[in-house]
Amino acid sequence: MFKVGKINIEHALLLAPMEDVTDIAYRRLCKELGADVVYTEFVNSDGLIRSNKKTEKKLEITDQERPIGIQIYGGNLEPMIEAAKIAESRNPDLIDINAGCWVKKIATRGAGAGLLKDPYYLQSMVDAIVKAVNIPVTVKTRIGWDADSINILDIAKRVEDAGAAALTIHCRTRTQGHSGEPDWDWIPRVKEVVKIPVALNGGVFTADDVKRAFDETRADAVMIARGAIEHPWVFREAKELLNGIAVNQVSPYERIHTALRHLRYSLELKEPRAAIIPFRKYYAGYLKGLQNSKDVRQLLYQQLEYAPIEEILLKYLEQINTFEQIDNSN
Repeated sequence: MFKVGKINIEHALLLAPMEDVTDIAYRRLCKELGADVVYTEFVNSDGLIRSNKKTEKKLEITDQERPIGIQIYGGNLEPMIEAAKIAESRNPDLIDINAGCWVKKIATRGAGAGLLKDPYYLQSMVDAIVKAVNIPVTVKTRIGWDADSINILDIAKRVEDAGAAALTIHCRTRTQGHSGEPDWDWIPRVKEVVKIPVALNGGVFTADDVKRAFDETRADAVMIARGAIEHPWVFREAKELLNGIAVNQVSPYERIHTALRHLRYSLELKEPRAAIIPFRKYYAGYLKGLQNSKDVRQLLYQQLEYAPIEEILLKYLEQINTFEQIDNSN
């Protein structure tokens, strides 16, 4: 059971915090498709206390996304405490501490997964932030810095002792990044030493992966990251599978119209160019498996306004329907 503050969800599905991905529009879409809890992009504590406008923008949340967590990161204690207070003022349901980011420029400066090198310091940071705010504080981390220093059992006990309300574990080391197989065996081992909810992250791309994660590890929640970028329907499909409902393949109609809905959400928040150019990274996922989609993507990449994008996609949908009618007649 994923019980954090007012959140109390069995088999909870979490949308991972992802830089340049989990903005309001994307979080809103994933909530509609079944995500139980969503998280903001990574919020830099130093940028936040300097009132950096781009950083402050990441704190924006809406009621329709709830429950939602704001994730903060940094290697220095005082800025992290102040950032947590600022984040709390935006009224999220929880604050998450990033102790798992593997990117070199972050981890080697003592932030993100760099905190794994000093468990006592991480514990003191969690303790100080828990005492500084009045909402639940959670931690997202990895199993260790590298294969020779896997210290997740010690880390788990320390963050629990410091008052963390839950722990999410990406089941790879920092040096693995996103490569290699995640070791899910650490989840049940962690659950033996702590009482707080434990969420599994890493290697989850499909509904089958979600079910297997719950069945094999007894995790209290499963967090999905890259799998949701390519296939945001994974949340809905996972819930169907967990409830014994047959999972149907996403139709071309739904793929096209979900892409357009997502883009409209982005355009409600940003100027056309600022919404449409970053949106290009989603086309491959939305059009995956559809006939002649490569040519369509190339055409979409050239567009800077919504109207021609909609026209291209709806016309493409008509072509797909024609292809299917021909195939069915043969």
